Amino acid sequence: MAKDYSARHLSVLEGLEAVRKRPGMYIGSTDSRGLMHCVWEIIDNAVDEAIGGHGNSIEVIVHPDHSIEVSDTGRGIPIDIEPKSGLSGVELVFTKLHAGGKFGGSSYQSSGGLHGVGASVVNALSARVDVEVDRDGKTWAMSFRRGEPGVFKDSAEPDPKSDFEPFVSDSALKVRGKVGKNVTGTRVRFWPDPGVFGTDLSVSVDDLVDRARQTAFLVPGLALEISDTRQQPSRKESFHFDGGTVEFADYLAPDEARVGPWRFQGTGTFTETVPVLQDNGHLEQTELERELAVDVVVRWGPGYDTVIKSFVNIIQTPKGGSHLQGFEQGVMKVIRQEVEKNARRLKVGSDKLEKDDVLAGLTAVVAVRVPEPQFEGQTKEVLGTPAAKGIVQQVVSEKLRERLQSGKRDDKAQSALLLEKVVAEMKTRISARTLKETQRRKSALENSTLPTKLVDCRSKSVDNTELFIVEGDSALGTAKLARDSDTQALLPIRGKILNTQKASLQDMLNNQECAAIIQVIGAGSGRTFDLDQVRYGKIIVMSDADVDGAHIRTLLLTLFFRYMRPLVEAGRVFAAVPPLHRVVAKHRGSTPNEVLYTYSEAELNSVLADLEARGIGYEQPIQRYKGLGEMDADQLAETTMMPSGRMLRRVRVVDAEAAAAMFELLMGNEVAPRRQFIADRPRLDPASIDV
Repeated sequence: MAKDYSARHLSVLEGLEAVRKRPGMYIGSTDSRGLMHCVWEIIDNAVDEAIGGHGNSIEVIVHPDHSIEVSDTGRGIPIDIEPKSGLSGVELVFTKLHAGGKFGGSSYQSSGGLHGVGASVVNALSARVDVEVDRDGKTWAMSFRRGEPGVFKDSAEPDPKSDFEPFVSDSALKVRGKVGKNVTGTRVRFWPDPGVFGTDLSVSVDDLVDRARQTAFLVPGLALEISDTRQQPSRKESFHFDGGTVEFADYLAPDEARVGPWRFQGTGTFTETVPVLQDNGHLEQTELERELAVDVVVRWGPGYDTVIKSFVNIIQTPKGGSHLQGFEQGVMKVIRQEVEKNARRLKVGSDKLEKDDVLAGLTAVVAVRVPEPQFEGQTKEVLGTPAAKGIVQQVVSEKLRERLQSGKRDDKAQSALLLEKVVAEMKTRISARTLKETQRRKSALENSTLPTKLVDCRSKSVDNTELFIVEGDSALGTAKLARDSDTQALLPIRGKILNTQKASLQDMLNNQECAAIIQVIGAGSGRTFDLDQVRYGKIIVMSDADVDGAHIRTLLLTLFFRYMRPLVEAGRVFAAVPPLHRVVAKHRGSTPNEVLYTYSEAELNSVLADLEARGIGYEQPIQRYKGLGEMDADQLAETTMMPSGRMLRRVRVVDAEAAAAMFELLMGNEVAPRRQFIADRPRLDPASIDV
C-alpha cells in the first residue's frame, strides 16, 4: 500500500483556489456566520481608514439581489502599479493572498486587518465583485468573477450571471468617470457565491445593525449607515456616537448602574521580534518596540448577569484572549485586597472571593489598540499577544485601586457599595451551594426537605421523568388521576407567582412558590445552577387555556429564564397545550360516536365545517374547557399528559440577548417602554380575549 502513495498523489492548491477549496479555514464556516465574516472583512477595511483619520463615514447597502455594497470616504485603494507583481493596487489586494498595507509599514498604526487575505478571500468566495475607487479626480473600476479579473457584459443592472470575458494577457483598471480633485473613497459590491454559501442564505440585517452600532461606539465620530433595500419601504439605520466606550457600556448594561461607570485608560510598551520585509525583498527577524493602548469601562448593577465585550483595534474577540485575562486578573487582585483590608467591617470571616462573585452584575468594555496583534486564526476570535495580559492587568489594577482608595465623597460611597455587593454575592453563593448539596436525587420519603405538596413519581431515572407544574388544587386533583405515577410528578402552585424580573434575588428566595419550584427541581439557581443536578428530564408548565393561565405561564417562564437559564437553553422546559373544545361527532348506525378535540377557534370552525360537509351531526352544545379542572381524568390524560396523544411546546432561547431585552421590556420595572410597546401593537379584538 505504501508503494501506491507517492509524491504524484499530492496536491498543491495555489492562490485563491485554496480559499474556494477550504473556505472554513479563512471564514470559519459557510453558514450565516461565515457570510457575515465576509461582509465585515470589507467593512473593517473601511473602518481602519477611519481610525487612521481618513474619512468619517461608511455606508452599507443590501441590494434586492442580496448583494452587499460597502462605500467609504477613505483614501481609496492604491491604483498605481506595484513594481514586483506588475499589478495595480486594486488587483493585487483582491487577487493575491497576504497582500496589503498592514504588514508593519507606516500606512496603519493599528488596524483590524492583519493577514492581508480579507478582500481576496471575499473575492474568491463571490460570484462577482465590483470595485470602484475615487482617486486623482477619476473613478477607477475593476470587476472579478470568483477571484478572476475581467469584464462583465451587463445589459442593464449588474448581474453575476452576465457574460464574462476574463483578462487573458493583460489587465487594467478602467476609468468610469470623473470626481472632484479632493474626493477619495472606495466602493465594493459583491455577490456571495451560491455554490459556497447555498442559494437560500442571505445576510442578516439585524446582525449588521448590531455590529455597526458596536463599531460606532468604538470609533467616536464615525458615521455608519445600514440600508436594506430588499423590502419596501427600505429599512435604514444610522449610527454616530461621541461618547465612546462609556456610552457603549451604558447601552450594553442590562440594568441601572449602582457603581460607575468608571473608565480606565493607559498605555504600556513591550518588545517583540517579528519578521520585517527589507528593501532587498528578504524577511529579517527584527526586534521592535510596540505600544499598547488600553481603554476599559466598568460598571456594576444590582443584578447578577455579567456582560463583558472585548475588542482589539475595534475587532470584537468573542472568545477573549490575553487582554481579557489581564482585565479579569487585575479586577480580582484589587478587589480581593480591598475586601481583606475591610474584612472586619464587611463580616467576611474566612471565606474567599471567587471570580463569579466579583463579575456578578458587571458590565465591561475592554478595548486595546496595538500594531500587528497576534490573533489565533483568521477569524480573530482570540487575542494571542502575550504582552497584552500584563499591560492590561497593570493599567486596570492601578486605576481601580485609585478609585477604591479615593477620598472623594462619591468615590467612597460607590466603593463601599461595590465591596458590599461582592461580599453579598459570595455569601449567597456559599448558601446556595450548601442548599444544593442537601438536595440530591431522593424520593419524598428519603428527603423530608421537599415540599409536602409535591406529588413525586416512583422512577429515579432523570431521562424518563417529568415534572408538571399545575395551577391550583382543582387541576391537581384531576392530574393525580390522569398521570403516570411511575414517571410523572406534580407540583401545584397557588395562582400567580412573584414577577422575578422586577423582584430582587432575596425577594425571590423568600417567596414560597419560587422557593418550592427551585427546591423540587433540585439544581440551585442563578450562577450556582447545575444542570447535571436537575431531578427531572422535562419541566412542563400546565396552566389553563385562558388569560390568567397565560399570565401564570409567563411568570413561570420568567423565573426559569432569569434564574435557571441553562434549563431553558438545554430545551428541557415545555408548555403543555390543553384543548379548548371537545366535539362529539354522532355517527349513524352501529358506528360509535367519535370524540374530537380542537385547540383554537379556527380549528373548531374547520372541524365543524368538515363534519357538516360530510353530513355528520355533532352534539350541542359543544363543550368549551375554561380550565383543566373541568376535564375528566381520562380526557386530561388523553389530550395533555400522556405522550401518545399530547402536544407540548418546547421553550427555546434562540437569541439570549434579544430574549433578555424582551423579558425586561414586558416584565421589568420600566412602565413607559411597556406602555409604548402595547400602544404600538395592532388593536386587539375584545371578542378574542377569554374573559
